[in-house]
Order: sequence, then structure tokens, then C-alpha cells
Amino acid sequence: MDKTTDGTTKVPSPEATPIIPLPHTAARGITIAGSALALIGTFLAWTWTDEFPGNLTVTGYPGGLQVLTLVGSLVTLLFALAGYGVRGLGWLTPGGKNSPVLLAALGVLGVTGYAMGSIAQELGGLVNLEPGAWVSGIGALVAVVGALGLPVDQPYDAGDPDPHLWGRVRHALTAPDPGHAKELPSWLEILIIAAGFGVGLYVFAYGISTEYSELFIGFLILAAFGFTAVTRAGLLKRLSALTAKHRNVTLAAAFAAAICFPFTQTNDQFALIGANILIFATVALGLNVVVGLAGLLDLGYVAFLGVGAYAAALVSGSPSSTIGVTFPFWAAVLTGAVASLIFGVVIGAPTLRLRGDYLAIVTLGFGEIFRITMNNLNGNSGPDVTNGSNGIPQIPDLELFGFNLGIPHNVLGHELTRSANYYLLMLLFTAVVVLVFRRSAESRIGRAWVAIREDETAATAMGINGFRLKLLAFALGACLAGLAGTVQAHVSYSVTPEQYQFAGSVPPNSAFLLAAVILGGMGTISGPLIGAALLYLIPAKLQFMAEYQLLLFGFALMLLMRFRPEGLVADRRKQLEFHETGQLDVPEDKPLPEGATGVAKAGA
Repeated sequence: MDKTTDGTTKVPSPEATPIIPLPHTAARGITIAGSALALIGTFLAWTWTDEFPGNLTVTGYPGGLQVLTLVGSLVTLLFALAGYGVRGLGWLTPGGKNSPVLLAALGVLGVTGYAMGSIAQELGGLVNLEPGAWVSGIGALVAVVGALGLPVDQPYDAGDPDPHLWGRVRHALTAPDPGHAKELPSWLEILIIAAGFGVGLYVFAYGISTEYSELFIGFLILAAFGFTAVTRAGLLKRLSALTAKHRNVTLAAAFAAAICFPFTQTNDQFALIGANILIFATVALGLNVVVGLAGLLDLGYVAFLGVGAYAAALVSGSPSSTIGVTFPFWAAVLTGAVASLIFGVVIGAPTLRLRGDYLAIVTLGFGEIFRITMNNLNGNSGPDVTNGSNGIPQIPDLELFGFNLGIPHNVLGHELTRSANYYLLMLLFTAVVVLVFRRSAESRIGRAWVAIREDETAATAMGINGFRLKLLAFALGACLAGLAGTVQAHVSYSVTPEQYQFAGSVPPNSAFLLAAVILGGMGTISGPLIGAALLYLIPAKLQFMAEYQLLLFGFALMLLMRFRPEGLVADRRKQLEFHETGQLDVPEDKPLPEGATGVAKAGA
């Protein structure tokens, strides 16, 4: 490299620095061969008896876990072929051509290895594996070995003495600006958004409709590696840019996909899981107003859901209701929402002058006070209002505009069951909550909430009334939870105090609601929805792990805090907060060019 007059090293331009290609052709070929072998094995029998779930004895027709291996192998092949520059496949890897191949191959190996281990464990040994399982297993292992031989996705010089450090700086300085990519026609961008949500709907519906735990665990393995591979390939970043550009189209596509969900289900139990996921997700989105926007740690938030549910149950016309009043549903919704709002103001007014851990402890106490109070209003310890621990059972089904949600209905040739009816009703409530959250976050009040979350002292110094705005956030979050509670009371047929604990084996509870917000991504719309869906779906499908649920839950949170503290879906502010903590340390003999110090940030 050339020396400047002051003795520092000049960084050569990208055009003057030849990139020495690494000998990765053989590694890519091995990966393709292994993936093809794993794919071929799915068309052969994996075991000799149909006692293993999914009947993997059929030759020529993949089923169960074989389908997951087949899909994973196809994705690996596509990513690997994209690295050869095959025409039409370049759009698959805008962010990197090699990391997605390794991650997809690991997903195939994980699913296939888990299937082989499950067959051996359930049927009594490896002798129960047929040649097809060995073919797919060996092929998946070969694909991973080949993918490990691929170079890292960094365009630095192969002769650079410090590729891991200086190469990252070179990458930050010489990588093309993604903003200068050729723009697609608007109609094509909208079509890509619709296709993305269509794929998301199919994956979600497939995960819910898995009929046995082995298939669901295999689905989780493949989905985890597949999601990471798609992220490293740059596809999610490209899709996010399109959704940010067409926000109204994105919301319309998201709810259109959600409306289609009950038409993909033939089992009422799976549709019920979908309805409960929406209830859980809507409450989590309401908590996101309090925690994600205003930065208030509320550990008793599930009490607001309980207030709305109890209010709706008392005026539902249930024979167990102690007040003997029957309201139409719209009035019951308003009753539940207003009751939760009042409860939020009553709790928030004396406590929101506290901060941090003190506020968390007080809200935790109020949440427990609500549960104990509902348990004591039984006619013995207090007035007979809630029937104590028996709760309010036999809540009748809703009837809206002559449409009884408790009986099946035929729509477009598809039978919508009771659970599907309530799912669609809850989807309408979710749309309202999303609209309220979006408008609030983008308003002047929302920006004030964010200012309070970042530094309340500085916000107060700038003239923001912190107490009033925090109380407003508390009241709004409580009102949104009360809306969801009115539907939950009718979906579950009954409300009892045990449903509204801080932590328990069955969500929703305060701990799981807070975890859903953190897991998904605080301050975002889609983050809590995704987090709530995962935290409800996994326990519902893996009931045999109920005894270890809290242990696994804590372990998952530790992994999340270590590897992705900003959540699965993070806004730009959180990404900068958790990852852009300083500049990279550059060797003294290779200083950054003048004016480039702000380009290469750690983690950028």
C-alpha cells in the first residue's frame, strides 16, 4: 500500500484492489450434492412400521417429517445455486451468498437428525431406520460439511493480514449502498409484499395444524434456521424496505392474510388456538404502549384484561351473574373498556410518580390485589359479586346482527366453526388496537412518550408533563386490554381469578405478556404480535413439556438477551441502542481515511 506524506497508510480504492477469489467451487458442489441426496432420501421409506407418527413407510410419497427435510433441501439448493450466478436466482441472496447456505443446511441436518433420533428412541433402536433415513441423514451431513467450506460473506482482499477486523472496516467503506438499487415498478413491489404475507400465512397455518409433537418440533427447528437464513440472505431487509414504502398496502395485506387463516383450518381446536393467539397478541400490543413507548415496567398488566373480562361476564346474561343484567355486545365492550380504563387511572394516579423497580413492584402488587379481590368477592369474605374462586361460568355465545357466533356457518363453501367465528371477531378488535397504537406512536403524544422512555429528566426539562403523559399511557394500555378481555370472556365460556396471575403455566399472564413484548420487539407493531404467537403456540402444541415450561422459558429469554436483545422485530432506535456502542478498533498502521470514522460502527 502507498504511504501518504504524514506516514499513514492510504486505503486503496475498491477498483484498485483486486478481490482474490477463494477456491470454493468444490465446497459449493459438495453442498449441492449433499442437499440433492437428502432430497432424494425423502422419497424413500424412513422406517418399516407406521407406529411412528406420520407413517414414514411409504416410498415415493414424502410425509410428516420427510416433507420438512424436502422443503429444507430445496431451499438449500436454491441458495447454493444462487452463488453460481444462475440467472433469475440472484434476487434470493442480496445480502450474502454463503451464510444462508450454511444456515439452511444446518436446518436440514437438524430436522433429519431429530427425525432419526425420534424413530430410534420411540421404536427401540437404530435398527428401525430404513435406507431412506440414512440417505437423507448422510446427505444433510455432507451438505453441512460442504457449506462449512464456503468463504465468509465479506468482500475484503484475501491477502489482507487481518480479515476479521480490517476486512469489516473495508466492507463498511467499499460495500455498495443498498439505497441505490434499481427500483422495481410499484405494482411488482405490491405483488412481492402480497407474496411475502402469503408465505407467512402458509407457514403459520402449517405450524398450527401440525397434528403431533414430533412434527411440530421438526417444524420449529426448520423454521428457526430458515428464518435466520432468509435474514442473512437479505430477503427480510429487502421486504422491510418495501413494506416501509407501502405501509397502507402492508397493513391491508397483513389483515387479508389473517382473514384467510380460518379458511385454511378444518379442525376447530386449531382455530381456537388462533383465536387465543389473537387475544394474547392484542393484550401484548396494549402493554407495548406502556412498556415499549412510555418505558413503564408494568408487572400487573393482566389485571386490566381481567377487569374487562369480568365486566363483560357480569353483563352477558350468564345465569351465574350476580347482577342479573344483560347488555348487547357493543354496550358490553364499552363497559369492559371503560371499567379497565378507570381501573388503570385508579392504579396509575398514586403510583406513576415512582420510577424503575419501585413502579414494577407496585404494579405487581396491584395485579395480585385484583386477583385476590376477585377471589374474595364470594359472599363470605366480601360481597357476592364474582362468585369467588368459582368465577362466572356459562357465559352465552354472542349474537351480532342475527349472526350467532356459537354455531357453525357456511361461508364460500367453507364451514366456519365457533372458534373461527370468534377468531374473525377478535381480528376486528386487533385491527382497532393496531390502528390506535400506530396513530398514537406517530402523534405528538407518542413522541413525548418516547422522550420520557429515553430520559424522563431531560423530557421534563424540555417542558413535557411526565406524570400526565404516563397516566395517559397507562389508561390507554388498560383500555386496550379491557377490549380484548370482553371477547376472551365469551371465547372461554367462563372467567375465574386463577386466569389472571403474574406467572402461570397457561398464558395470558403478566410474565408472558411482558416476555412477548420483549421477545417480539418493544415499540413496534408486528413485534408483540409475533412474540405472543410464539409464546402461546409453543406451549399449546408441546403440552408434554408443561412441567418444564418455565425453565425452558427462562432459558430462551437468556439466549434472547445474549444474542438479540432488541427482539425479533426491532425498530432502528433499539438496534442502535444495543449494537452501535462505539467505533471499531482499527490497527495503527491502517487508520481510517479522513471523514470515515462515522461509517464503521461496531455492530453496524
